[in-house]
Amino acid sequence: MLKSMTGYGYHEYQNDEVRISVEIKTVNHRYCDIYIRMPRQLSCFEDKVRTLITSRVSRGKVDVFINWENIGENTKEVILDEALASAYYNAMRKLAENLGLKDDISSSSLARFPEIFRIEKKEEDNDVALTILQDSVNKAIDLLLEMREAEGEKLRSSLLDICRSIEKYRIMLIERAPHVVLEYKDKLSSRIQELIDINTVDEARIAMEVAMFADKCSINEELVRLKSHVDQFGEIINTDSPVGKKLDFLVQEMNREVNTIGSKANDLDIIKTVVNLKSEIEKVREQIQNIE
Repeated sequence: MLKSMTGYGYHEYQNDEVRISVEIKTVNHRYCDIYIRMPRQLSCFEDKVRTLITSRVSRGKVDVFINWENIGENTKEVILDEALASAYYNAMRKLAENLGLKDDISSSSLARFPEIFRIEKKEEDNDVALTILQDSVNKAIDLLLEMREAEGEKLRSSLLDICRSIEKYRIMLIERAPHVVLEYKDKLSSRIQELIDINTVDEARIAMEVAMFADKCSINEELVRLKSHVDQFGEIINTDSPVGKKLDFLVQEMNREVNTIGSKANDLDIIKTVVNLKSEIEKVREQIQNIE
């Protein structure tokens, strides 16, 4: 199925301990360029997230935004600095001895020193965190791909319509091309007859000139190749694999054939048709810039 490079996916998950949200946006890009913004405590998983995305997205600029919040009641713990507490205790005892004070040191008096205790977030269980993260990223990618496929189907339908238009103009060129040679022959004969005595016209010479003209302005090969490119285009956009680069190459080849036809044209009707063809091919070129 044809996929657009434009898409959006969002997934949010929450349990008793954590809340996570994953947002993925993609736009067209020549390669697969991934930018990830995630909390520092999850940064060790960035490569795994990147690998997960590249396994399912081939092309496009991918922006990933991950938020992670600990919401459980037991998400923090109090850490005791025992060495510092002992140092304070020894210093207070020495002070009491030196000054002859009553030794009434208690745990509550030591607790007045804030450096002894510090509050820290509990360390994440990496295996659990990774499982939740990967599951959330995968579900966001599912929604992203669903949107990219829907957009891709619209592009496919539009491109097929344009291909039909290109074929219509190609048929017009096939029908018009023989008349150009016949009209040239008639004009050449009339012009010669105006200039010289009709009895001395060399029909063999005229036939030779017409043959040379026909060979010079022949567009049969270009029309055959153009049909081949259009047929291949129609086949490729119905495949499931990423096809953006292949289509881009085919459009270049279509444009090359049409340019050659235009350079050989010695007829106003053919020139007009070539202009229409170039317009249709430009429409294709613009649309496939957003195909994966």
